[in-house]
Amino acid sequence: MANGLAFPDAPRIRELLRATRVVVEQIELDLVLRTIVEAAVSLSGSRYGALGVIAPTGGLEQFVHVGMARELEGRIGHLPEGRGILGAVIDTGASIRLDHLGLDDRSAGFPAHHPPMDSFLGVPVVVRGEVFGNLYLTDKVDGPFTAEDEELVESLAATAGIAIDNARLFDESRRRERWSAALAEINVTLLSGDGEDPLAVVVETVAAAVGAELVCLVRPQGDELLIEVARGDGALALQGTRVAAEGSLVVRALESGGPVVVESLAHPQGGGGGYGPTVAVPLFADGLPLGALTISRPVGSDRFSTADLEMAAEFARQTSVAIAFARARLDRQQLELVEERTRIARDLHDHVIQRLFGAGLALQSASGLADRALAARIAEQVDAIDAAISEIRTVVFTLQSRSTAARDGLRHRVLDVVAAVAPALGWSPRLGFVGAVDLFVDDDLADDIVAVVREGLANVVRHARAAGGSVRVAITDGRLVVTVEDDGVGLPERVERSSGISNLADRAVARGGTFLLAPVDPHGTRLEWSVPFAEEAG
Repeated sequence: MANGLAFPDAPRIRELLRATRVVVEQIELDLVLRTIVEAAVSLSGSRYGALGVIAPTGGLEQFVHVGMARELEGRIGHLPEGRGILGAVIDTGASIRLDHLGLDDRSAGFPAHHPPMDSFLGVPVVVRGEVFGNLYLTDKVDGPFTAEDEELVESLAATAGIAIDNARLFDESRRRERWSAALAEINVTLLSGDGEDPLAVVVETVAAAVGAELVCLVRPQGDELLIEVARGDGALALQGTRVAAEGSLVVRALESGGPVVVESLAHPQGGGGGYGPTVAVPLFADGLPLGALTISRPVGSDRFSTADLEMAAEFARQTSVAIAFARARLDRQQLELVEERTRIARDLHDHVIQRLFGAGLALQSASGLADRALAARIAEQVDAIDAAISEIRTVVFTLQSRSTAARDGLRHRVLDVVAAVAPALGWSPRLGFVGAVDLFVDDDLADDIVAVVREGLANVVRHARAAGGSVRVAITDGRLVVTVEDDGVGLPERVERSSGISNLADRAVARGGTFLLAPVDPHGTRLEWSVPFAEEAG
């Protein structure tokens, strides 16, 4: 006894020092939290212990506990949410010690299957002046908790606060390192001049760097949002689809000019499933919105911290500069391509066609001097020259049209989808186009066609186990028909339509068309999407 204060005996001081050393040796945050609880249980002689991490909105967002069997935990169900006596420790920010937990008016009782608990000690864990969470200890083996127990656990909690702060800083530094590595990779790729789509590069890199379940690049188009690029779980079915823009996370991010986060996100196509914490990060170039990058974690994952949002915002600012530069370079390359196509078309028209035309006239003149058999053969060659002239004129027309359309034509969009899916298939589908699809199909219909091809190939990847297949887009007999066919195992006896397939059927019905998914002899599946189409109206 000194100055009226009782000091713990030497063995308990040694136990506190041992517990302190164990706690500060850890650096992974999850491991640090569990080690703190285990050390507190050992130090106080408790049967049960827990550390509740306080959520920004109040209550508990994480509850790390020891002493309870896993099968019993499963029978109890959901973990505590910070009510009752646990909530009292949160509200007061001070230690609470009770001899009999059930006799306190603030106690909320226990759920079914919960083991009985009597004595209780709750101690706040403070990190940088703010209460991070609380240590909860119950059922001391040799009687109620003492003032000495409370003092020892408070000392451990002070050390735990330092250990938690160090672990958080370490975790934050690793996340910053991943964001920095992603930004460096994006800059190198976009500035290398290899012609890749800048937005696709951003999505690919972020998906690989941050370990998210789903990463999407979403762009506003009128009163809808286009999921232009998607990588991750379910990405193949999402890419190219449209969702309502009003009140969406993406619109809120673009309007605010900064990251916006939600705790959960429903699946964009409706139905079951969904995602956990999701952040939308707006991207701008030259002051104009490019869209937003959405990053979704699995359900039950940690929420995005303030540091995460700061890193995402800085990433977006620097990435936007690289995207603007890359797009300027791509525009210059496209202009050079247009100029080269224009030159080729002019040369074909002014030189090649004229020479062929002259050769045809000369042959026609010579046929008058030949016998009947030779004249017939000359006439065949004149017809062949006329056909070649017609084909070259078609090429010239196409080159001139493509000079204005660049790579936005339907053929190239379909080719891009097929190229993206081919690695997952393990083979490349045969492609066929009938009719002037690039000339007559407008952007709105082209979006539907690309969505049909993407979803059709996605189904082949998921279900068909095919060794080959084909994609065909044809304008024929007043209809535009998209066909995706494979030689796989075919349809099951009972076909349940996915949200993606239902979406394609809805698109067809909206245009007065039809949608068919049927087996192919001897095995395989045929997807046919057909809508009315008049070329002169295109």
